[in-house]
Amino acid sequence: MNPDSLRLKLETHQQPVSSAQESVALLDGGDQAYPRMLLAIEQAIKNVHLEVYSFSLSGVGSQFIDALSDAASRGVRVSVMIDGWGSAWSGRTIAATLRQSGCKVRIYNRLLTALIGRIGRNHRKILLVDDEVAFLGGINIGDENMDKGVQVSWADLAIEIRGPQCARLRKMFYRRIQLPNIESSLRIYLCGLGGGRRMRRRYLSAFSRAQESIMVAHGYFLPDPTVVRTLIAAARRGVKVCLLLAGRSDIPFTRLATRSLYGRLLAAGVVIHEWQASVLHAKVATTDGSLLLVGSFNLDPFSLANLETLVEVKNEKVVGEAESWIHTHLSDSRLITSLETGSRLQRWLLDPFGGIISRMVDAFSRILADRKRRRMPSELSVSKPTIPLRASKK
Repeated sequence: MNPDSLRLKLETHQQPVSSAQESVALLDGGDQAYPRMLLAIEQAIKNVHLEVYSFSLSGVGSQFIDALSDAASRGVRVSVMIDGWGSAWSGRTIAATLRQSGCKVRIYNRLLTALIGRIGRNHRKILLVDDEVAFLGGINIGDENMDKGVQVSWADLAIEIRGPQCARLRKMFYRRIQLPNIESSLRIYLCGLGGGRRMRRRYLSAFSRAQESIMVAHGYFLPDPTVVRTLIAAARRGVKVCLLLAGRSDIPFTRLATRSLYGRLLAAGVVIHEWQASVLHAKVATTDGSLLLVGSFNLDPFSLANLETLVEVKNEKVVGEAESWIHTHLSDSRLITSLETGSRLQRWLLDPFGGIISRMVDAFSRILADRKRRRMPSELSVSKPTIPLRASKK
């Protein structure tokens, strides 16, 4: 997408709704998310808070740098946190540019901090503007998230939230106290280092309660045995379980480990498709057409040791849009059958090797998560949200 087309989308986008009214919108990739995010930054009056794992210096990244710099120059308080691993090649340059414009910037755990045992990542993708509009999900800032001619963008989703939940989100960044209840169709979870188990429990709860359907689209799918058993149990009790997983990946070894799980899942009746048109980067699941889970949290061991986000949505319209998104990608993906998982190469070489990788990653991440949880910095700790979840048809 060229700058002119982005500008056109910004100019034609509807104006923000009142902060007193809750609004939830599902955004398909950067083509939908970036114009709305940039517009929010351009309209910022008080403050902008951005946390992102991977931040590109060029392309759409340069437009975010300009928008953040312009906001700071007109007196808006701009704070940015970039992960030192995800933005290893561009982070220092971006930070220096933004600081010159008056932004407050932190690079979280530079690569060299691994030498002193600091390995955890800030994997969150959050943009919060004026405590009135927030964007959360799996989308980083980079041109890979936009369609360009024959290039298909990475398959990913974000969620835009407007209303009182946004003010609550800012308080969650810094406080460990429980916050007052507000009536909402959302629950927002943030976890500090080592706190990903709470988000894993939200997935387990949703899967174990499902009665009709479970739909999962995860680019990095390497669940622990309990999650696998829960999905298998759901399929065996008659729940339609459908997984959309990565046929291509920017981290190849994870796909090999994931495929070592296929045999057990298929034997239980789980339907598996692989998306191959581009990199699948989404982290989304729905159950029974009534609950949506979306955020930066992956069903893999590493997310147990990262800073992550998860949003639970009980809004029939938004859940329906998420299921339509999954169905659309399923129709263009490859169905996995038991024939290919039953080959000698798969059973005698690839599955055992993938299993070894899976166990190694799981053991390493659990050790890291336990270690980080014991010494978690207070400014990155987050209390359990106490937001009641109600159904909404808006």
